[in-house]
Amino acid sequence: MAIGDLRSAPVLIGRTPLLRLTAFERDTPGVELYAKAEWHNPSGSVKARAAGRILDDAERSGLLTLRRTILDASSGNTGIAYAMIGASRGYQIAICVPANVTPERVRALRSYGAEVILTDPLEGSDGAIRAARARFAAAPSKYFYADQYNNDANWRAHYDTTAPEIWAETNGRVTHFIAGLGTSGTFVGTSRRLRQWNPAIRLISFQPDAPLHGIEGLKHMDSAIVPGIYDPALAHENLRISTDESYAMTRRLATEGIPAGVSSGAAIAAVLRVASRLTHGVVVTIFPDGAERYVSERFWREQDA
Repeated sequence: MAIGDLRSAPVLIGRTPLLRLTAFERDTPGVELYAKAEWHNPSGSVKARAAGRILDDAERSGLLTLRRTILDASSGNTGIAYAMIGASRGYQIAICVPANVTPERVRALRSYGAEVILTDPLEGSDGAIRAARARFAAAPSKYFYADQYNNDANWRAHYDTTAPEIWAETNGRVTHFIAGLGTSGTFVGTSRRLRQWNPAIRLISFQPDAPLHGIEGLKHMDSAIVPGIYDPALAHENLRISTDESYAMTRRLATEGIPAGVSSGAAIAAVLRVASRLTHGVVVTIFPDGAERYVSERFWREQDA
């Protein structure tokens, strides 16, 4: 997906590699395992897809002009994507993020010139959402509030790009699609399109198993502000993944030469849980970002129990 311009040069978002996870297939004989390596997007994460579509649609509709500052709540990755794209187009950016996000994410936001508003870490992404809403309510003419959690452009980005890529890269052989729930845009948009092409595809979402968790980018839906774009009826199954399990699998991914982030560790944990029940199939998931945004985290020094 080519979007906008980077001072007249195109920014290419999407068309990320589909990795075959052969090292993990040893645990699941007869089942093919794949993951989209979304850190190959220009902002370093899957969120470039949604952020690009949100900003493109807002510019086309006239809601976003250079007189307005781009404002949103983020756990980091969408904010970084807004900041990268927005800076390339001459916009000011203000991003509300929980104060406990990794320092790598805060540095990335500031490197693009974004204003970073740190919110209560105990409130997680919900606290960032409340802060963004309050800031917009206080000065609605100053901001374009992108509202990624309730903006249909979020899931439509995946409907139009992520799903067609997966379908083409697997030659339509995909049997199971698995993705985590944060804004839910990746799961909702990709699943809706894949289901249209093959209603037999199993659609499986996952989320943290507890309200207080360490899987950045994901929401515990039972205790969080539920995104307006989330469709709980879409998934055939919704798995719960623990923080410890996610950390352990992130470390394993690294030892297999896959430099993925924490939510990717949760994704491969969910994939292996599903694949363990199968005798055959083509299972595809999303690895949202890379390990470089988590290098300061202590879990890298921990050992599996």
